[in-house]
Amino acid sequence: MENIFLLFSVFYFPFMKGNLIIISSPSGGGKGTLIKEVLKTTSNIGYSVSYTTRAMRDGEENEHDYFFVSREKFENLIEQNEFLEYAVVHDNFYGTSKTQVSKDINNGRDVILEIDVQGAENIMHDFAEAVSIFILPPTFEILKARLTARATETHENLALRLKNSFGEVQKYQEFQYIVINDDRLQATNDLRTIILAERLKRVRQTGAIQDILDSFDISKFNTVGD
Repeated sequence: MENIFLLFSVFYFPFMKGNLIIISSPSGGGKGTLIKEVLKTTSNIGYSVSYTTRAMRDGEENEHDYFFVSREKFENLIEQNEFLEYAVVHDNFYGTSKTQVSKDINNGRDVILEIDVQGAENIMHDFAEAVSIFILPPTFEILKARLTARATETHENLALRLKNSFGEVQKYQEFQYIVINDDRLQATNDLRTIILAERLKRVRQTGAIQDILDSFDISKFNTVGD
């Protein structure tokens, strides 16, 4: 907890140059697909690659989709204070790299965290400035169909994810924004709109605003028309 507060002091306005964007959903909610689309079409935004102890799925790449590590390696990283947050989800460890997130935000880039509901709760509790977005599937039946079609889980793991989804969808109330992932194109546009709108908040533009206000120097009034 203390380490998160130390990180918060680095990120907190006016030093925070980028937004920390938390995107969460139940497993199979489609957050990964939407995030990939947003990253293709939105400038000045990065993606925080998480660490996990789960097995790599077909089509995934190490250090691109996740840092796939052993449980021993993950526990060593915990001891080294490497994580902004970490949690056990579906019997596997997941964690967010503190070093990577801090570097990107302080370089002026928004950073997307694609994390489970439990991890999102941890960060939102300790980082009030974060932008939180929850992706809802249109129905349980569609969520089940997506997970089944993915064909990446054992029967037991699939059953566990579906069971956990009942509690996860109830967490939507803790997020600032909700995107219903019924139509992929519309959901992608909704997600991008939220990210861009957050950049236009008054608190995010104080530097630019002050520069404009400074140009309205009253001493210049007498020279108007000269």
